[in-house]
Amino acid sequence: MNPVLISSIIFIYFLFLIGLSYFTSKGADNQSFFLGNKNSPWYLVAFGMIGTSLSGVTFISVPGWVGDSQFSYMQMVLGYLLGYAVISFVLMPMYYRLKLTSIYTYLDQRFGFWSYKTGAFYFLLSRIVGASFRLFLVANVLQLAIFDSWGVPYALTVAITILLIWVYTHKGGIKTIVWTDSLQTLFMLAAVGITIWKISEQLDWTFTELFHQIDSSEYSKMFFFDDWRSGKYFWKQFLSGAFITIVMTGLEQDMMQKNLSCRNIKEAQWNMMSFSTVLVFVNVLFLSLGVMLYYYANEMGIPIPSQGDELYPTLAVGNELGLTVAVLFILGLIAAAYSSADSALTALTTSVCIDFLDVDKRAENEQIKVRKRVHLLMSLVLYLVIMLFSLISDESVISSLFKAAGYTYGPLLGLYAFGMMTKKQVKDRWVPLVCIISPIATYLLQLNSKTLLNGYEFGFEIIILNGLLTFLGLLLLQTKKPIAQVSELV
Repeated sequence: MNPVLISSIIFIYFLFLIGLSYFTSKGADNQSFFLGNKNSPWYLVAFGMIGTSLSGVTFISVPGWVGDSQFSYMQMVLGYLLGYAVISFVLMPMYYRLKLTSIYTYLDQRFGFWSYKTGAFYFLLSRIVGASFRLFLVANVLQLAIFDSWGVPYALTVAITILLIWVYTHKGGIKTIVWTDSLQTLFMLAAVGITIWKISEQLDWTFTELFHQIDSSEYSKMFFFDDWRSGKYFWKQFLSGAFITIVMTGLEQDMMQKNLSCRNIKEAQWNMMSFSTVLVFVNVLFLSLGVMLYYYANEMGIPIPSQGDELYPTLAVGNELGLTVAVLFILGLIAAAYSSADSALTALTTSVCIDFLDVDKRAENEQIKVRKRVHLLMSLVLYLVIMLFSLISDESVISSLFKAAGYTYGPLLGLYAFGMMTKKQVKDRWVPLVCIISPIATYLLQLNSKTLLNGYEFGFEIIILNGLLTFLGLLLLQTKKPIAQVSELV
């Protein structure tokens, strides 16, 4: 694609986002930034959360997974439904009842200072690495597609990538993101839908033939019950999906902040359940696209890349499917990455302000000043981490760092599970040690699982083990000291 054309499209796209930000952030204050003044339409939050859930990594990777994993990913997606039900009817009612702005203040009320700071720290660590990794991928695409040909240094490309997010989120925060994420979700789904339509058009398939080809393909096998040691075994993926959802949505400030911006708990529950249902069909759409991409490449004699992640980008921007698909792919990729990163930046700012700087205890004018400084600081942190990734210049190492960040969600699962399932108090000052040991023990067990567990191979269910080890560690720290107002906290 022509770099001038790509840059023009991106410019118009972000101009629209900035314009939307201008109108949605009028009269915004800290409550607007943190909770959208508790006035966000639930259906808009639900639609926007699709884009946040399906990051730029997912946008490229899920279709590529079909080559190795077929439709087995849907087993995990079905588990998501169970996880979202737990969030809707267990976690969110507690968050609303306690009137939380940062969900980690629950840990302060339940256990104490060190548990609270540990939970908030793990969120910050996970989200900084995760958001930086996604933006790193987008910056690489922009560098290759546009800025290399113009002689623009990579450091400036990354700065532009971060600056664009800062511009449209610095004033309105969640109040703006609810709207911009909905727009970005629309672009992402349009990119997938039109790609499927263009492939079926080139293959001269009707809608009925399209459905039949996907259904009869060897790639579309969905359920795997035969080998319990396999990473594709149904119950491993189903339960992993449920727990991953509970942790990475229900226990993450990023995702919960949007839900807490709804008018009341009923609307928040409507948002969560409708979003989770639609997400099932969206993932079917992504996997169906994967089947069609492999089928199309084979039919047209196009070599399939060694990395499945490269299949969609290769076909989309390689002129095989036409200019419309190429343009929408670029927009879809950027929309998917930015819809995840913009809410991450807002959530990181919220967590630092509430969890570490106690901004809610200051005067209103000082609150706004602190929040703006923290927002700028977190933008700078993301920039520095992305530049660190570029210096590493080894994608396998960077990918490993991204996966390692996932280990930090296990302690959150253990902390919240112990807090809500028991009425025990713990020796708060030792909680950080437990939350350091459990991910390390989990990682070591995963490395040696085939030897120690008769060939068993851990998959996504590793997060369950991590949470369980944290839970058991907290049992060792329990004390007879009673907790205040336990009925309100569990």
